[in-house]
Amino acid sequence: MERHSQALRLFFSYSHKDDLLREQLETHLKLLQRQGLIQPWNDRRILPGDDWAGEIDDNLNRADIILLLVSADFIASDYCYDNEMSRAMERHEAGEARVIPIILRPVDWRDTPFNKLSWLPQNGEPVTQWGDRDAAWLNVETGIKQVVQSQQRR
Repeated sequence: MERHSQALRLFFSYSHKDDLLREQLETHLKLLQRQGLIQPWNDRRILPGDDWAGEIDDNLNRADIILLLVSADFIASDYCYDNEMSRAMERHEAGEARVIPIILRPVDWRDTPFNKLSWLPQNGEPVTQWGDRDAAWLNVETGIKQVVQSQQRR
């Protein structure tokens, strides 16, 4: 198995109401992690007694790729939208990180700050609307892998 010297840090920005979908995505990205291409992080890794806001900020600010797991709950979450997504877009616009919106469930996101970015799945259909959920996740995984490989070549 090929190992890469520097795994890219992946940050998951998501509503806890979408935790199951985040877990499914992480399962599909496991091969990229095993290959040493990515090092995923989400807030479920925060331990009791840790400064949760500080941990999130630190990992968000160190991430190479930031995944916005978009749903109505994500957009409704003040923390996800005002803190995580806003900082992610600042870093993206400064060229410090790559932001990838992933549309989990049907939602109108056309008037959001990330509406100008390419999203996944590539056909524009939310993950939950696919007849075959594994095919949806494969589409997302393939798109993320392309970004990872492009970042690795830099």
